[in-house]
Amino acid sequence: MELHTPGVHHLALRVTDFERSKNFYLEKLGFKAIMEKPGLCLFIAGTTPIAIIGPGDSTNKSDHFDPFKVGLDHIAFACENKSDLEKTAAELNKEGIKNTGIKHDALLDKDYIAFKDPDNISWEYYVV
Repeated sequence: MELHTPGVHHLALRVTDFERSKNFYLEKLGFKAIMEKPGLCLFIAGTTPIAIIGPGDSTNKSDHFDPFKVGLDHIAFACENKSDLEKTAAELNKEGIKNTGIKHDALLDKDYIAFKDPDNISWEYYVV
């Protein structure tokens, strides 16, 4: 088999508190919603749509993301230069979002900043 694809169609994240997560992604990080329905919000990050989906009937309200379980480890956005990274670090701090500050990934030889959403989902912002 050879799967042919031009890229990611969308990414969906299940969250424990829909309104809290919607506020985090739209108000704090500044993404723009492209579709909203009860319990679903789709926003665009670059060219990738990302959905946040509210808890389902079987979602444990005390659950949280764990990057050490099998599955998603983290998601990394790209930025064009270090000044974008510096601006974002300052904005994350202004919004009270805990983050690593600007770090250097020796393996990839790239600068980045890492932070987590309200459900502890790990995000990174890397200079390309």
